[in-house]
Amino acid sequence: MSEGVDIHFTDIAAPRQASLRLARPLSQVLSWRPTVPLLLVAPLLLFMLTFYALPVLAMLMRSVNDPAWTLSHFASLARDTVFLKVFLNTMYTSLIVTAGTLLLGYPLALSLIRAPRAAPLILVLILLPFWTSVLVRSYAWMVLMGRHGIINEALLAAGMIDQPFRILNTPLATQIAMIHILLPYMVLPIANALRQIDPSLARASSGLGATPWATFRQITLPLSMPGVAAGVLLVFVLALGFYITPAMVGGTREITLSMLIAQQVEQLNWATAATLSVVLLATALVLIAIFYRLPGVGHALRTSPR
Repeated sequence: MSEGVDIHFTDIAAPRQASLRLARPLSQVLSWRPTVPLLLVAPLLLFMLTFYALPVLAMLMRSVNDPAWTLSHFASLARDTVFLKVFLNTMYTSLIVTAGTLLLGYPLALSLIRAPRAAPLILVLILLPFWTSVLVRSYAWMVLMGRHGIINEALLAAGMIDQPFRILNTPLATQIAMIHILLPYMVLPIANALRQIDPSLARASSGLGATPWATFRQITLPLSMPGVAAGVLLVFVLALGFYITPAMVGGTREITLSMLIAQQVEQLNWATAATLSVVLLATALVLIAIFYRLPGVGHALRTSPR
């Protein structure tokens, strides 16, 4: 009987020991799972740290340690009328470009959602600027808005003007070109927010007797505001640091902060260039922090349109 009992308990314990041996490697694999994403992005993080973050930090440090540790460069900017004028001009240009992209982008995003048959064509037209270089697009606007460009030649041929308009090398030319280039950054977040609105809300509003305008004003527009805020943030921050288009289309009369930084670098005035860069970066970071506190903006930026 004792031998039979021993054999019985051995037969029971053997599967348990085998399952424990299998469970240990599985637990070891599961313990590694949280570190797998970090290991996958580690090469990219190392590359960005070495070739982007450290050089940028070294450049920004010149604002306080060139030639010695001091904050005098920032103090001199506060008294510099040229800097104040350029900074206000940069903010004004960014504001006009943001307003222009919003006025053009919201109806375009609405048509992208409300017209599914034409959506592929509209999407191609929206994304078309991404397929060509900013330099090429800026040259194209120079051809269009030149004194003997297509716009002036068409107006002269139609008899609407007697002599060519001066469009190129003006703030208006800069704003038009920047609106065209930055329009997709406004359309896509708004389209994403509009896509997430439940269509039954509009049907219920219509069933209760609301007009299309009332439905848009009381349902569609409020629910799409996170997308609008995300688009405004993207366009405004990108417009703050625009360089190629203002330099080529706007000329040297109305310079922006990025153009002023480039001038200081060309003159090898590294401390002033670094100080201006710190101001530009701080302005962008403050705007991002303010907008991220608005409801739904972070979600609208994280979620891509489907």
